[in-house]
Amino acid sequence: MSRLDSFIRRLQAQRACLDRAVDLVRDLPGPILELGLGNGRTYDHLRERLPERDIYVCERKVAAHPDCIPPARFLIIGDVRETLPQARTQIGATVSLIHADLGSGDAEANRRQAAQLAPLIASLLRSGGIVVSDQALVTPRLRPLELPAGVKPGRYFIYRAAEG
Repeated sequence: MSRLDSFIRRLQAQRACLDRAVDLVRDLPGPILELGLGNGRTYDHLRERLPERDIYVCERKVAAHPDCIPPARFLIIGDVRETLPQARTQIGATVSLIHADLGSGDAEANRRQAAQLAPLIASLLRSGGIVVSDQALVTPRLRPLELPAGVKPGRYFIYRAAEG
């Protein structure tokens, strides 16, 4: 498969998983948390799908399209390992949906980062909250959910937070 085809499939999987997550949290109160703003495409998608929700963003350095930058009060700047504890202080364990798109081209670095971040991500979710991630997150509180039709296992992941 060409890198272009792989990229297109990743974006299709991302959109399908985000849309499924939006349906799952529609009646679950709480803000949204976007980990990694990038150019702002998924932030823009989430604010279109859930316009009534506050959407917080953790980003190392903002380089998004100007129309896709959140208001300053919702932007937490810095390394995600430091901003997640800050987000917990600022938002609490009230988040209904987290989208984590933090992977790089280095599979081993991705595994290490996911292992480090999984408990922090889980600690921000309210019971029943949803995580959509480009990396597998293994922690006792997160329960894997079935992927939408057409999404190849391992391409994207969806989890629900258990009680606690």
